[in-house]
Amino acid sequence: MDRYGITVPFDDIPLRDHPRWYALLAELGYSDVWTGEANAADGFTPLAVAAMAAPGLRLGTAVVPVYTRGPGLLAMQAATMAELAPGRFALGIGSSSDVIVERWNAGRFDRPYQRVRDTVRFLRQALRGEKVEATYETFAVQGFRLARRLAEPPPILVAALRPGMLRLAGREADGAIINWLAARDVPQVAAEVGPGKEIVARIFVCPTTDAERARQVGRMGIAAYLNVQVYAEFHRWLGREDILAPMWEAWSAGDRKAALGAIPDELVDELIVHGTPEECRAHIQRYVDNGVTVPVLALLPGAPDLEQAVRDLAPR
Repeated sequence: MDRYGITVPFDDIPLRDHPRWYALLAELGYSDVWTGEANAADGFTPLAVAAMAAPGLRLGTAVVPVYTRGPGLLAMQAATMAELAPGRFALGIGSSSDVIVERWNAGRFDRPYQRVRDTVRFLRQALRGEKVEATYETFAVQGFRLARRLAEPPPILVAALRPGMLRLAGREADGAIINWLAARDVPQVAAEVGPGKEIVARIFVCPTTDAERARQVGRMGIAAYLNVQVYAEFHRWLGREDILAPMWEAWSAGDRKAALGAIPDELVDELIVHGTPEECRAHIQRYVDNGVTVPVLALLPGAPDLEQAVRDLAPR
């Protein structure tokens, strides 16, 4: 595979200590580092550290929300990263969730499809250095222009799950960012994005040969995400309503233990990569074979030693 990424920053490693880790990733053959943004580090600062510590790495956000910054500030931060790492930065944006937008950031999670679409359209103009005077469906911008010009605007990718947002990613952006799906689901997703587009997939990896440990960790992740409405609808679209219905019913009834117990091993083994390093790489390769252009490992708790896991999972 041409590209092989990993999610940063690493848990329990102070950000000030990450330069050594970024240099190690580049040395081991990782091509990309991608950040998320929820309630830990912001999406841009760890990439700024990586830009200086490992000039060969490609950097990406997967993803930053479109609601938690004003359009102008989002363009400024993207432009700053693009200037710091010319040709090596990709901006991944998404709607995020009502929890992050409303409960944590006092915003309003309203018309997410339209807000993402409008943000892509604004960013296209702004990152080209154009003056933006526009009234979009979900916001208006009057007279914004970046004061620092970019030699090359960064690509924009959209976090997407179901057909509407996936088609938006293919039609108006440079590609899609996907997660919480099995390798066999990728063709269904990729068909909606269309040909010639980048497809970045965050792939959850529990780096251990202890299958029971991996399944325990995996069940907790599956329950935390697939009970959220947008992910539940995603998996209904993928055809998993029958297999997930018992978990959804138990979760809705407030029985968390029963919900975890209702998640079958086969589903965990599809959605969570685990096993020997060779088995993990083979599982990741299936995502690539089915249409993912950039696999991005997201390490789950399980390995006794983080550095060994990073080394073991490095591309061969």
